[in-house]
Amino acid sequence: MSFRLPHKRIALNLVLHVIAEMKTNITLKLDADLLREARILAAEEGSSISRLLTARLEEIVGERKGYARARRRALARLREGFDLRWTPPRSRDELHERSIPES
Repeated sequence: MSFRLPHKRIALNLVLHVIAEMKTNITLKLDADLLREARILAAEEGSSISRLLTARLEEIVGERKGYARARRRALARLREGFDLRWTPPRSRDELHERSIPES
């Protein structure tokens, strides 16, 4: 006898272990189809769903931290300014002076 649920997509709870200094359990609600695909993906990679999600979350957080770090450095450089070794012309005439090649 096969058991059929009335809805194709059902939400399932999945307890994951988040790897950090201290592991903490979290509960996720995933569609049944997504959970099935995640299990297949994890099996193909010889991993678990928990490890796959942990790796992806670490990647996302690392990218965000890297972006924030780069942004802070760029803003600090803008505040400092760049030494372009440019000196303003001494007069308006010097600014508009053009050298005409001799023929």
